[in-house]
Amino acid sequence: MPNVVPAEPRLGPPPDPGGTARPDPAGTARLYLAVARGAFRRYSTYRAATLAGVFTNTVFGFILAYTFLALWQARPGLGGYDTAQAVTYIWISQALLVAVAVFGGGFQDDLQERFRKGDIAVDLYRPVDFQGWWLATDVGRAAFQLLSRGALPLVAGSLAFDTRLPHDPSVWAAFLLSALLAVVVSFGLRFLVSLTAFWLQDADGIRSVTVVVSMFFSGMLLPLGLFPGWLGEIAPALPWAALIQIPTDVLLERHAGAGLLGALGLQALWAVLLLAAGRGVQLLATRKVVVQGG
Repeated sequence: MPNVVPAEPRLGPPPDPGGTARPDPAGTARLYLAVARGAFRRYSTYRAATLAGVFTNTVFGFILAYTFLALWQARPGLGGYDTAQAVTYIWISQALLVAVAVFGGGFQDDLQERFRKGDIAVDLYRPVDFQGWWLATDVGRAAFQLLSRGALPLVAGSLAFDTRLPHDPSVWAAFLLSALLAVVVSFGLRFLVSLTAFWLQDADGIRSVTVVVSMFFSGMLLPLGLFPGWLGEIAPALPWAALIQIPTDVLLERHAGAGLLGALGLQALWAVLLLAAGRGVQLLATRKVVVQGG
C-alpha cells in the first residue's frame, strides 16, 4: 500500500483543481471576495490579541490626546485645527493606525515566511493572480481591524473628550472610501517592500526603514500641515499622506466639493501607480526565480 503524505497547510493562493481555466471575471470577483472574507474570519479568531490591541490603542490615544490638548492650549488654532478637531484627529488616526498598517505587517508576515521556505515559487505558478490574492487578503484584514481596533478606541475617545465627529452620513461614506483607498496605497507600498526579498531573501531590514518613514510622513505623529517650510509643502503630496492625513481630514470635513474629489483623486492616483509599480517589479523578479536553499 503506498504511503500517503498529509498535505502541507497552505498560506498562499490555492491550486487550480481543473487544470487550465478560462478567464471568468465574475468567478474571479467571487474568489477575491472569498479570500477577503477568509482573512476577516482569520483575524477575528485572535480575540485575546484583538482585545489587547484595543486596550493599547485606547491608552496611547489618551496619552496623545492630552498631549495635543496641552499643545493647542499653548498654540490655539495650530495648523488650522481648533482644539476639538486636534483631539479628534488623534482618535481618528488611532482608528486607522492598524487598519492601514502604518507599522507594516499583515500579509507581509505570511509572504516573508513563504520566501524563507521557498513556497513562493509554487505560488507564482498557480493560476491565481499573485498580487490580487494578497491584496484581497489585506483588505479582509483591514476591514476587521477597522471594525475592532479602530471603532472601539474611537468610541472611547468620543465619550471621554470633546470631539468633532460629523453627523452627515455622506461624510462617513466618503471617509470609508478614503480609508479603503488608504489600505490599497498601504498595500502597494508594503508589496513593493516585500518583493525585495526576491533579491535579498529577507526584507526585514527594508521593512524597518520604511516603518520609520511611514510613521513620519503619514501624519500619525503630527498633522503634516505642521511641518516647516518646504517639508510641509512636499509631505502632503507623498503616498504616505494617503494613509492617515487624508482620511482623517475627510472625516473632519476639511475637504469638501472639489477639494474632496482632489483628495480622493490623489489617493486613487497613488494606489494605481503603486499597484502598477508592484506588478512591474513582480514581472522583473519572476524572470528568474531563485529559491532560498536551491
